[in-house]
Amino acid sequence: MFKKSKATRKILLSKVLADLGYMGINKICPNSKIPNKKTKLNPLTKEDKKENHELSSQRIIIEQINAKVKVFKITKYPYRNRRKRFGLRMNLICAIINLDSTPMNIASEEN
Repeated sequence: MFKKSKATRKILLSKVLADLGYMGINKICPNSKIPNKKTKLNPLTKEDKKENHELSSQRIIIEQINAKVKVFKITKYPYRNRRKRFGLRMNLICAIINLDSTPMNIASEEN
């Protein structure tokens, strides 16, 4: 389904940070990064563990944003309203999340 979608054209040009659930994405998108996987015979080296840690520290930011969006239940359940308004509502929710996550230093701006 993913291969047939129009999203593959956009993903070919962008950098994708994925988890081990997307093992075959390297074939579709050469810019993708997935963590290294250990096996019984080949445990991870310290370099592999460090690389996995760096990748997960970049991915956690996105995962936390996805969790904040799911609080509004627009992506958690099937969207049952008009499709034309989905983009508008999603943009409004993202604006609320961005407003909440940006620090407001009013005292430093006044000086």
